[in-house]
Amino acid sequence: MATTLLKIEELINGADVKRNLTVPELVEEAIQNGEGVLTKDGALSVSTGKFTGRSPKDKFVVQDEVSNHLVDWGPVNQPIAEEKFTALLDKVLTHLEQKQKLYYLEASAGADEHYTLPVRAITEYAWHSLFAKQLFLREWPTKGAFDPFTVIYAPSYKADPAVDGTNSETFILVSFAKRTILIGGTEYGGEIKKSIFSVMNFLLPEQHVLSMHCSANVNDANETALFFGLSGTGKTTLSADPERHLIGDDEHGWSPDGVFNIEGGCYAKTINLSRENEPQIYDAIRFGSLIENVVLNDDRSPDYKNISLTENTRAAYPIDFIDNAMLPSRAGHPNTIVFLTADAYGVLPPISKLTKEQAMYHFLSGYTSKLAGTERGVTEPQATFSTCFGSPFLPLAPERYADMLGTLIEKHDVDVYLVNTGWTGGVYGEGSRMKLAYTRAMVNAAVNGELRDVETIRHDIFNVDIPVDIKGVPRDVLNPRDTWKDSAKYDAEARALAIKFQDNFKRFTKANESVIAAGPIVF
Repeated sequence: MATTLLKIEELINGADVKRNLTVPELVEEAIQNGEGVLTKDGALSVSTGKFTGRSPKDKFVVQDEVSNHLVDWGPVNQPIAEEKFTALLDKVLTHLEQKQKLYYLEASAGADEHYTLPVRAITEYAWHSLFAKQLFLREWPTKGAFDPFTVIYAPSYKADPAVDGTNSETFILVSFAKRTILIGGTEYGGEIKKSIFSVMNFLLPEQHVLSMHCSANVNDANETALFFGLSGTGKTTLSADPERHLIGDDEHGWSPDGVFNIEGGCYAKTINLSRENEPQIYDAIRFGSLIENVVLNDDRSPDYKNISLTENTRAAYPIDFIDNAMLPSRAGHPNTIVFLTADAYGVLPPISKLTKEQAMYHFLSGYTSKLAGTERGVTEPQATFSTCFGSPFLPLAPERYADMLGTLIEKHDVDVYLVNTGWTGGVYGEGSRMKLAYTRAMVNAAVNGELRDVETIRHDIFNVDIPVDIKGVPRDVLNPRDTWKDSAKYDAEARALAIKFQDNFKRFTKANESVIAAGPIVF
């Protein structure tokens, strides 16, 4: 492997490598290479080709002396042998040596210098280097907690599964021992971002820092709020608050000193984006930003309603393109945590207060719903559980993250709420989506500390406490059973979802009994 590592250094220092280009230089390179075009507002518009999203089944962790006894091996963290990684890396490096131009970038992850990871990115495409420059922190740290990780991105190289030990021509391989990430066979930019996030999810807990897949904001009084939620739950919308400062939209660490952003940029969905509904994101898409798989009109204005390429249209931009961003992206310990779920069965309360044990339970569950029509074969709502609201990016056992969360909640006396941004008055197709104005009123009351000592009632099935009265929200909306015409049907749907929670939680064999008891009750 020493020979291969030397080959990486030789590649980085080669005459054909363009090093640490500025944003304008990278945009020029991308256009000259035919990788993309400028939109009417100056953003670089690119297509990611066949892959318009991540390829989780093609991600592997190298099984070595560092990872062997720490990684939670299974379908998410698939093992691949060191010799397979070394052989494929050598082939990719040989492939890249033949290219007339390559791009090298030095950046970092982790806005707290005590936990910063230096990141080196070697990319075949200029726009991938621009993506990394805008999504990561731009500074190469003079000191950091960790040695550098190198990302090698060769989208034009395709693996041979029969020889290379991969599942397809596409591969995302992470070696903790060699501190190298190898990506090929896909052009999707998000693979760079999420690979480094997976690395931080491995490294930070070893430094007694909880890594989290969440957004975060803070007010002028340094009262911090965290928002966890899967796609479609409103995480980006609800954390973008003109009255609060955005710390980050997706990845954070919680250290003994407080919360810090892992990234230096944002990667926002743009489907149906409008200035009226999301002005901060809309106005951030300008020169220096990237948009992926967005169809352009004849005048090169983006058509955010057009999903002919994919529903997963995206924009990447640096966080300082957001007017009220917190810079540096750090704040104190959270006062409030909000778990967001879009329950298509219409049975979860719109907001519930959670104990520490309940918070750990719902953190491990990571529940939301897939809706009919969002994926081929999905004809009715389906319950979806993603551990810690980010299971594809967790190398360690999920209980480890949950235990850290519980300890921090107790130590810092954090208020935790479960907020349902989904359906009320019936299941999807019968009831209606919770009004955004109501959800905003509930979330604002939560993060402002107004719900800490309010009167509550217990939901017998979901085993949570529901506030009786919240300013700006009708009382009958707060108890979901009251919004259904048929109470018996509500009870049946609620019990059915509770059973799904229980069945899912059976896999957490290391969970404490008090956490298991904090979940839904079926009687």
